[in-house]
Order: sequence, then C-alpha cells, then structure tokens
Amino acid sequence: MDFDFIKELGYKALDSRLKRISDRMAHDVRKFYKEFGIDVEPNWYLVFMLLQQRGVISITDIAEPLGYSHPSVVIIVKKMTEKGYLIIKKDATDKRKQMISLSPKAIEMLPQLEQIWDSCEKSILQLLSEDLSIFSYLDAIDQELKEESFHNRFKKEYLKSIQP
Repeated sequence: MDFDFIKELGYKALDSRLKRISDRMAHDVRKFYKEFGIDVEPNWYLVFMLLQQRGVISITDIAEPLGYSHPSVVIIVKKMTEKGYLIIKKDATDKRKQMISLSPKAIEMLPQLEQIWDSCEKSILQLLSEDLSIFSYLDAIDQELKEESFHNRFKKEYLKSIQP
C-alpha cells in the first residue's frame, strides 16, 4: 500500500486534501471534455450556469454569488469570450461596467453541457454514496470563515504560542 502523507496528517492538511480532490476531479473533467472535442474548461461550469439562470449580468454579479475574486472572474470571462462562449457589452447607463451574456454558440451547446453536468452530478452522488452530510460540515466551515478569517484565527494562535 502506498504511503499517503496528506491523509496521514488528517485535519492538519485539510486544505491540501480538498485541493487534491478538486484537482483530480477538474483534471478528469478536462480529460472528458477533450475526449469529446468540447473546448470548455471545468471551472467555467458555474459561470455558464449563472448566466443561463440570470441572463445579462456584470462581472461583480458573477463574482459575488460564486465567492470568487473580481480578478479571477475577469480571467475566466476573458478566456470564455476568446473561445466564443460569451458576449461582453458596455452597460447602457455606466460605460465603465461590462455586461456579460452567453453567446449563441454557448446557448446552442447548453443542452449537451447540461447532459454532461447531469452525468457529473450523478457521479458525485455516487462518490458520496448519496450521503450529503459533508455539505453541513462545509457550510459550517464556510460560515466560520465568513465570521472570522483563517488568517486572524491562526495569527491569534501563533501569537499565543510565542508569548512567554
């Protein structure tokens, strides 16, 4: 049996464990897209869904509900636009604001993408043995970090540990 250092560390490597799982899943989704000739990145999924649901929205209206930084959404939107999946127009009232919408190419692909996403969701449910209790833990962690950042938490612990 292979030695798994991250698993061995348990809660001490929570961030690394979650990242590793996320990276594996994203890699496999990317591999699937490539296999079927679909020129889409795994991290575009939420942007596609949000725009499908809300229509024309701003970068901020994408970043906030996803909890992404503004700069990371700008990068995703730029790549999606370059591939022909998004249309960017200036806002009618505020010319500095960019309004984003799905392109005809994206709208045409949505049925196929939805079928893929549905299969992906079913696979996730299988991985979880249909036990969604992990999400209550993730929700609790999310809430705790909204109330006080991880930076503040570990800084307090560090300062306690170095005081004489």
